[in-house]
Amino acid sequence: MTVDMPAAIAALSAAAAIIGTGIGTAITQSAIGSAGMGLLAEKPEETGKVLLFLVLPETILIFGFVVAILILLGAGFV
Repeated sequence: MTVDMPAAIAALSAAAAIIGTGIGTAITQSAIGSAGMGLLAEKPEETGKVLLFLVLPETILIFGFVVAILILLGAGFV
């Protein structure tokens, strides 16, 4: 089985989109999580806000997934 160069570059680009957004989301959530735990130690009634702020960066990962799918669609993989 042979793989042509544009298909390989498209596959690596889709992987980079997922990996990049995953790492960025992880770094962001670690900072938000530690700050959120500090807030909850002082004000336990703020749980809803902390949960919202912790889930918000996940949308970045969803955007990366959509970009990866668009790259693979353009290359003819899917």
